[in-house]
Amino acid sequence: MERRTLFAIFVIATAALGNFSIARGDSASFADEIADIDQIISRGLELEKREDWAEALTHYEDAVRLISKPDLKSSAGNRLRRRLGVARLHFDLERRYNDSSFYQGLRTVSKNRALDLYDELLHSIESNYVDAPNWNALLRNGTTGLSIALRDQTFQKTNQTNLSYDESRRVIDLIWQTQIKRDYQTRRQALDFVRWASDVVAQQTGVPGTASVLEYTCGATSALDTYSTFLTGNELDEVYSQIEGNFVGLGIELKPDADSLLIDNVIAKGPADRAGIKKGDRIVEVDGQATSVVSAERAADMLRGEENTYVQVGVKTGDELRRLYIRRERVEVPSVEDVGIIDKDDEIGYLKISSFQKTTYEDVSNALWALHRQGMRTLIVDVRGNPGGLLDESVEVADLFIKRGVIVETRGRSARENSSYRAHETGTWRVPLVVLIDGDSASASEIFAGAIRDHGVGKVVGERSYGKGSVQGIFQLRTVNAGIKLTTAKFYSPSQRAISGNGVEPDVAVNLAQRHITARPTDDGGFVELDAQAETDMILEAGKKAAVQQMMAALQNREQAGR
Repeated sequence: MERRTLFAIFVIATAALGNFSIARGDSASFADEIADIDQIISRGLELEKREDWAEALTHYEDAVRLISKPDLKSSAGNRLRRRLGVARLHFDLERRYNDSSFYQGLRTVSKNRALDLYDELLHSIESNYVDAPNWNALLRNGTTGLSIALRDQTFQKTNQTNLSYDESRRVIDLIWQTQIKRDYQTRRQALDFVRWASDVVAQQTGVPGTASVLEYTCGATSALDTYSTFLTGNELDEVYSQIEGNFVGLGIELKPDADSLLIDNVIAKGPADRAGIKKGDRIVEVDGQATSVVSAERAADMLRGEENTYVQVGVKTGDELRRLYIRRERVEVPSVEDVGIIDKDDEIGYLKISSFQKTTYEDVSNALWALHRQGMRTLIVDVRGNPGGLLDESVEVADLFIKRGVIVETRGRSARENSSYRAHETGTWRVPLVVLIDGDSASASEIFAGAIRDHGVGKVVGERSYGKGSVQGIFQLRTVNAGIKLTTAKFYSPSQRAISGNGVEPDVAVNLAQRHITARPTDDGGFVELDAQAETDMILEAGKKAAVQQMMAALQNREQAGR
């Protein structure tokens, strides 16, 4: 029996600490550059040449998200999508081979057991994926991934081989020549082909069969869609940590940046916070190894460890370097933050939902009662930057504000994925409501915002949301300590609007065209720096105005009802 959790979340990468991400591109600035797809590809090829696969992947993903569907179907659009696929395969390869749990599997799993894993994965795809699998496409992506791996230095070093370009090309050409001669219609045919291909690679290059089979395994999931992926043992643990809202680590969120790891966030009262680490600091050493020498993924993996063990980190604040010994601890990650009255005159309550995890409904309920005791008359719920989370939690939070009717519907290939989630009148808060969204509000946060808008129980303010309208299931595999994240359904708002590729349109759109201006001229010829968070303030200020309007409208309705 597969362990499965519905997990409607937008995730680019999963790495150490449960909080390691690729820096997202700026949608507004990128939108100005998408007129010429060839230029986008040219820029991406520059990143590929530097082997900056994280940045290349982000670059291509942002382009595909923002370019119109007709343009994506053009010949240039097809080339762009191919480059996206290649960048993802490179990035996934780098990510896996810097993951200690994957490396351990390479050393201990036999080829036959790896084939059992591949078969189990294909069976899960066949049973659970939102669309019927195209076995030819899965195999093509696996062979492409294997060809990339055979030329990769880390792959070669780990698997103790030293292939020239010509040697790797010869064996891949042989595999392609055999592969294209047949139409693969069943899971068994796909499995037999991978068994044969791994034997050919082992015979001609000496690469262990396990390594080849695992490339086909990972290639199968990445061929499906952007959000389906193979999860190493460590990554699977981190996904469940995200669901639970806690993890073992230092209590920091990281982004790879040049030759260091940039501290993007420090969780209050966590080990890093107590050690004096601040947002904007950089980790440049882990256990004596410089991050300029090891990859960002490897450095992040080195930060992992058992609870109550220690790690030495070299942290730079500006030019100052500090070497700190920090104990890894279980850190609670809050899903609801910044709860308070942000405008005492109009008594506007505010809370920010950073993700939808196992505790979010309870956390929001507690926050609402706390705000009520403080005299809240109208409420702003901020889901900007919220990548999603648990579907059930987003439904329950929406149910706090919706009396009756559909909150969201899911539709998949399997009948068990077709569900209608409905509101219940009991426990409904009748508070004037505003929801803030932006281009990074995705998945479960779009379920919440879309339901609020469609039912007319609040105003949605900000930018159009991300448009990730699919639900993923997390499946724990039996063959080895690993898992897969599969898209099992798409979701639709109460008005039957597909969120995927469309997003949620705000009732009150905020124009952030000026957000890249960092200074304005003064009368004396100088410049005054502007707040870097001006875009956030613009949406929040618009939200405050909408909150007051919602409150006044509610008062008028009550007066009219009382006449």
